[in-house]
Amino acid sequence: MDAMQTNPERRPFSIKLWPPSQNTRIMLVERMTSNLSTPTIFTQKYGSLSKEEAEENAKQIEEVAFTAANQFYEKEPDGDGSSAVQLYAKECSKLILEALKRGPVTKVVREVPISELVHESLFDISKGPRAFIEAEEAEELLAPLKDPSNNYTKICFSNRSFGLGAARVAEPILASIKDKLKEVDLSDFIAGRPEVEALEVMNMFSAALEGAVLKSLNLSNNALGEKGVRAFGALLKSQSNLEELYLMNDGISEEAARAVNELVPSTEKLRVLQFHNNMTGDEGALAISEVVKRSPLLEDFRCSSTRVASEGGVALSEALEGCVHLKKLDLRDNMFGVESGIALSKALLKHENLLEAYLSYLNLEDEGTIAIANALKDSAPLLEVLELAGNDVTPAATPALAACLTSKQHLLKVNLAENELKDEGALHVSKALEGHTKLKELDMNTNAIRRAGARVLANMVVDKPDFEMLNINGNFISDDGIDDVNEIFKKSPEKLGPLDENDPEGGDEDEKESEDGDGEENELEFELKNLDVGEE
Repeated sequence: MDAMQTNPERRPFSIKLWPPSQNTRIMLVERMTSNLSTPTIFTQKYGSLSKEEAEENAKQIEEVAFTAANQFYEKEPDGDGSSAVQLYAKECSKLILEALKRGPVTKVVREVPISELVHESLFDISKGPRAFIEAEEAEELLAPLKDPSNNYTKICFSNRSFGLGAARVAEPILASIKDKLKEVDLSDFIAGRPEVEALEVMNMFSAALEGAVLKSLNLSNNALGEKGVRAFGALLKSQSNLEELYLMNDGISEEAARAVNELVPSTEKLRVLQFHNNMTGDEGALAISEVVKRSPLLEDFRCSSTRVASEGGVALSEALEGCVHLKKLDLRDNMFGVESGIALSKALLKHENLLEAYLSYLNLEDEGTIAIANALKDSAPLLEVLELAGNDVTPAATPALAACLTSKQHLLKVNLAENELKDEGALHVSKALEGHTKLKELDMNTNAIRRAGARVLANMVVDKPDFEMLNINGNFISDDGIDDVNEIFKKSPEKLGPLDENDPEGGDEDEKESEDGDGEENELEFELKNLDVGEE
């Protein structure tokens, strides 16, 4: 105190917020990895990523956000760096949501000869803030591709919007290297451009790359529509060795889907077809089902959020019967209904290699769910992920569902959220998953589950060696029940999701009165111990 009084010129203490320390950046990556891979309000809506893919995305997001914020700080330093910190956080949040909307992109693992690996190299201009690119910057960015000795076999132009000037620079360069290229990512490369300009840019890129022998082509996030698909016609028609094709979030309607069917005639080698978030509808699904029929080696098929109803669902299901190598199937957020569910069950009987089945929000109801559960019980012995959320499933379907779960000892993740399983369903599921030592995630949120069901679920998972997350939020668990569950997880609270949306007063009066009785919880737990979940 005296020292400060005798030194009036001493500067006040201040904190510099930018740049963040390396430890802070590492901790942020870890937090984003968790946000991308564990249940949140956003992952429930869009789906979560695997831990590995979440970590990879988190590292890329942090790097992009840090670069943008650092450039901002260098141009406009504000003393403590608080503005840069705000931009850093804002960019991270925006990119996390974009990663979830984009969804998992699972590359099919295959054996690659060493001779193919020696010279493979990626040229990627997607890092940094999303931005327009014009001729002068294109000359600078694409200069390495002009080097005759370059070994680039993969290019990624995503996240940079090409105008006509930039496209005129890129066109001859791409034409000169197309014979080397194996993977081309043109996702989100015309954002914000007027339609006329965007179509001309697409035509130029298509002409430049026509005849390239590609294994992977990504045209996602370009609002293609039929005009856009046809603008890429020259490139698409020239492909006969494609193994991966990504057409996500492209505004692909019925007409555009027909154009895809017409312009991609050769799919005999196709292993990955991802078609998420389009406006395809039933008629469009009929066209896409023709592509699927021509793809006997398909291992990863995603046709989620595409407005497909019963007729299209049946067509897609029947086409999938020939895809006996399928490992990952994602049909979430369509309007299939019971008839499509039954048709899909027939296809699933053929899928012995299936590892991941994402079948949430398909209006399957009990009948469709039972058909699918019975089919999976007799197929897919190595199934690791099963999602059947939001299908109006009631306790009537749980014996079949439980028999299916019992037979799948390799399950890592089970999502039965937003159904009507109640305590009875929770008991069946708990008994079915008792011996599953590999289980990591179980989502039973919003199922009208009460205290007894919550307790048996918690007791079933808490001691599993690799278990990571139980989500039982949005149920009718009483305050005492929440205390019980928290007590069960007191040694590992990180394994229990939030319980802030439970409604202790929810449900009908008869059920609430029954729960208030002293004997019901003991009775339910007794039933659980004696529950027989076997083959029907």
